[in-house]
Amino acid sequence: MAQITDSEIRNQLLDRQKAVAIEIDRVGHTAELDRLLAEVNAALIRVDDGTFGLCEVCLEPIEHDRLAADPLVRVCLDHLTTVEQRALERDLELAAKIQRGLLPAPYARVSGWEINYHYHPASIVSGDYCDYFATHGGDLYFMIGDVSGKGVAASMLMSHLHATFRTLILMNLPLDQLVTQASRLFSESALPAQYATLVCGKSSRTGHVEIANAGHPAPLVVREGRVDRIDATGLPMGMFRNQQFEIHRLAMRPGEMFVLYTDGLVEAEDEVGTEYGIERLSHLVARSAALELPSVVQACVKDLESFKSGTGSTDDVTIMTLRRTAFEFEA
Repeated sequence: MAQITDSEIRNQLLDRQKAVAIEIDRVGHTAELDRLLAEVNAALIRVDDGTFGLCEVCLEPIEHDRLAADPLVRVCLDHLTTVEQRALERDLELAAKIQRGLLPAPYARVSGWEINYHYHPASIVSGDYCDYFATHGGDLYFMIGDVSGKGVAASMLMSHLHATFRTLILMNLPLDQLVTQASRLFSESALPAQYATLVCGKSSRTGHVEIANAGHPAPLVVREGRVDRIDATGLPMGMFRNQQFEIHRLAMRPGEMFVLYTDGLVEAEDEVGTEYGIERLSHLVARSAALELPSVVQACVKDLESFKSGTGSTDDVTIMTLRRTAFEFEA
């Protein structure tokens, strides 16, 4: 995640300073309000003297995602007190529970499609976004994304994306307007340094599919013995408030398949630093196209683990597969 600038931090802190001062004027001085004001003033001093973002114990940089979530943080994870460590663990456990509750069923047959996905956070919580939603009219929406950063801040933005798309889908907007509106709402809720790559697809009853790709790794289309890619049709969400997204349109026949994934898959490295890459993934799904859909996903997971040869995971990994099962022709 890109670092937040000193001016952005200063503005955040000045807003907090003003809010606390207004509350003190309203209710008078209290121990809690005086403590909060002192912490904000101390953080402003750290910005001015160039020590903001450095751990007060070891003088090493504090984790970016923690600063983004709370600019009053003063120490790195290694130097939290026992009480602070337990509070952080509770926050992470709660965030993980919320996140797991937002995930759809891992396998489904709906609206003429078969769907299966693999969702693996690199730590307790994930910045990956994975969802699908069938409307009463028979349309199927499917989304996969990746929020910049890690930790609770990224996981909460993932939850925000989930709520945003679920709400906008019910408004029956054209897909380009849906993604444009979602991007605008995301940019207004995220910090300046945060963004999200995302693929959003919509399939009609007849198997006609529209896809918007907001700076995300290219989805794969597996059909007729070949693997095609759907490259990005726009910049990542949240980079610009009024950005627009083009739509890629195609028709899918029974047996044809999409493979969507986050960069934690294709950017995974082996013990010598070689990336897994989209070419290896393309060859694998081409060989696996005739398998049952859950077996395709498991083949991807097993091949990734074999490639890494025991090296640890440094990024979240999500793989979503969708296979067309039947046409539903309009009358």
